[in-house]
Amino acid sequence: MKAFRIEGEFLMGDKWQRFSKEVASEDEETAVEYLISDIGGRHRTKRKNVKITGISELKPEEVESPLVRDEMAGE
Repeated sequence: MKAFRIEGEFLMGDKWQRFSKEVASEDEETAVEYLISDIGGRHRTKRKNVKITGISELKPEEVESPLVRDEMAGE
């Protein structure tokens, strides 16, 4: 399992909210799908209102999120 940091912004009400989130996934495409699903579920934002500005793969020592670290360790 790999870790990715995804950055971008989504429309919350009438303002764009910036975000940076770490996700554990097998590949970039699955990580983006998980992120869009998560933001949509939490904030009721449609897919077309989520803009991804950057995706980077993280080395295990660069991961800050304890949840992502646990998912990577539990492969």
